Amino acid sequence: MRKISLLLCALLVALVTLNSYAQTPRIPEASSTQTIIQDFGLGKITITYSRPNVKGRVIFGGINPWGQVWRTGANSATTINFSENVIMEGHKVPAGTYSLFTIPNKDQWTIILNKVVKQWGAYSYKESEDFLRFTEKPVYLPEKRETFTIQFANATTQSNDLYLVWDHTAVGIHMQTDDDAKITANIDELMKGDRKPYYFNAIQYYYENNKDMNKALAWALEAEKVDPGAWYQLWEARIRLKMGDKAAAIAAAKKGVSMAQANKDDEYVRLNQAVIDQASR
Repeated sequence: MRKISLLLCALLVALVTLNSYAQTPRIPEASSTQTIIQDFGLGKITITYSRPNVKGRVIFGGINPWGQVWRTGANSATTINFSENVIMEGHKVPAGTYSLFTIPNKDQWTIILNKVVKQWGAYSYKESEDFLRFTEKPVYLPEKRETFTIQFANATTQSNDLYLVWDHTAVGIHMQTDDDAKITANIDELMKGDRKPYYFNAIQYYYENNKDMNKALAWALEAEKVDPGAWYQLWEARIRLKMGDKAAAIAAAKKGVSMAQANKDDEYVRLNQAVIDQASR
């Protein structure tokens, strides 16, 4: 009985402690934290940063003086993680986590990847720890962005644009994947076995990245036999059009339209018809 009583007391203390912790008053941060994740090639890009607001202040050239290192947000310095190697504005960047600093100026910003992470602000920033520096031109935004925002745009399997946006200013950073050779090798390996699960991704990757169109066409023709329908007809038509054979593209797309109409699939009627329209110009 004594052991049971001790156990019950211990559980009661634990519950009281957890309840007290859950009810501890909290104060929100003035600059909220956000983490964004973007799939990119075979990997991901993860950015964690704090988001200050304008609040009627002069931002660049004001609270963020021209020519001084900025944490690119608020609170802790912004961090950016690449799970795979990338190319940032033509510069190769190995997979890893970096602090993202910037130096704003009226006509040119310096973008910095620093090797030291978990820094508070830019107070302990050291240029000697920089991995990479390059410059970008800022763009004026007619519409004010109240909250500092980092966002991705124009994202494909091979490239994307990272934007830093605040107040009336936007700065874009172009990135490319550095894993085309690995992806191509993966496709080659997968296509040695049962190809059916991989036709779509392999065809689409070759088409969108302007790789061997003859190989992509061969895969599309094979796929039509194992999975007949308007979908692979569409890819055959698109590939033939990219190869410059407009007549064959129109023929393939017309077949795709007929298949889609038979299945009452309006989307593929439209997509195949778009190829016909483009090839007929």
